[in-house]
Amino acid sequence: MSLPTEFVGVTVSTKANVYFDGKVVSHTVLFPGGAKKTLGLICPGSYHFGTGAPERMEIVAGACRVQLDGCAETKDCAAGTFFDVPGNSGFTIEVKGGHCEYICSFL
Repeated sequence: MSLPTEFVGVTVSTKANVYFDGKVVSHTVLFPGGAKKTLGLICPGSYHFGTGAPERMEIVAGACRVQLDGCAETKDCAAGTFFDVPGNSGFTIEVKGGHCEYICSFL
């Protein structure tokens, strides 16, 4: 899977989305036509997020372990991989070392 290295012709919100006392931070990117993504950084730790709309989380750098709500198994995700989260659901994401960078697409 080839991840984008830049987005051209977009609007970026300068106000950060800050979660878990600054251990997860993202910025919103708006595309022509209305599509929305967030670009973010996750510090080491374990965090739970709820979803409204379905999401695709693409890992740009680093690595994480993910467990979707209602699933017993976990999935390891490294740079260049992704995982999908159903709408009206949630997931727990764990970063053991370093940082994990991601692109979240709202599907």
